[in-house]
Amino acid sequence: MLTERLFRTDDLPPADRFDCWRELVSGTHAPLDLLSDHRAEFLASQRVLDLGAVSVWPTTFQPVCFRRTPKLIRQSDPEGLHLSLSLHGALRAVRSKEETVHGPDSLCVVDTSRPVDVHAGDDSRPHTGVGMEVPKALLPLPRHAFDRVTAVRLSTREGFGALLAQLLTQLAKDTSPYQAADGPRLGTVVIDLLSALLAHALDADSSLPPETHRQALVLRIRAFVQQHLHDPQLTPRSIATAHHISTGYLHRLFGHEEETIAAWIRHQRLEHARRDLGDPVLVATPIRAIAARWGFSRAADFTRVFRAAYGMPPSDYRNHALTSVRVDASPSH
Repeated sequence: MLTERLFRTDDLPPADRFDCWRELVSGTHAPLDLLSDHRAEFLASQRVLDLGAVSVWPTTFQPVCFRRTPKLIRQSDPEGLHLSLSLHGALRAVRSKEETVHGPDSLCVVDTSRPVDVHAGDDSRPHTGVGMEVPKALLPLPRHAFDRVTAVRLSTREGFGALLAQLLTQLAKDTSPYQAADGPRLGTVVIDLLSALLAHALDADSSLPPETHRQALVLRIRAFVQQHLHDPQLTPRSIATAHHISTGYLHRLFGHEEETIAAWIRHQRLEHARRDLGDPVLVATPIRAIAARWGFSRAADFTRVFRAAYGMPPSDYRNHALTSVRVDASPSH
């Protein structure tokens, strides 16, 4: 099961419930002011799931207003995005004079660097939803693109939004199929889906400057590559064709990046293979099978590029990594 923390106001005296929950939410997200007509005997429950750099928290609570003020931002800003999927009830986000309402069909996005009031729940029933915290540094968007992230509508009815909502809903219902070590892997999946969703949404926004559209296209291409790393036929030409651009334009796009598209694909494949080689769960999986899993159809080619990247052949790396795991797991005397 994933590593998680559980909080329930039922476990506290009524007078302490609201303040304790406010501290919990502020610690999980960012410092917030909370307002509620139910604070005298506030009812809430929250599970915080540890997915490495990402946290996901299914929660139910009575009606409340979350306020992220300029003063609180000056005091502390974790530089993150919070996304909320409403399962029961609506979320009303108020920024300056603009107001947006989100139900189960869209994600409510809060940038910790920007003031916002979010009204959740109504007098008739508690609000139930799933929150998600992602550091902005992990999302490959230019800084100015975050100015638009909270303004675009992220639908959960189709595409990447539907996939992300399905994953969040599944995690809220049941984490028993996963082990604690799966947390960071799930975090990577969440980041990839969110990156692809933001790229799609921003690319469709005609009000964005050309540079943001370029970055959004690069982000879509990166997400596409991650999903097809296993395919040995994944090449710059096939990627360009899938995105209806020329191979030359694809190379120009990545001319602004740290690596060429071919070098980045190779690096991603090697990193995934290296991770699998060091995974005790996969100790019985042949090295050639791991190589093939990540798009290396010839074992000799895999050994050559792996040695060039990491200074040793895959077999030596696996032995070293698994020996280190066994030593770390040994009881101390």
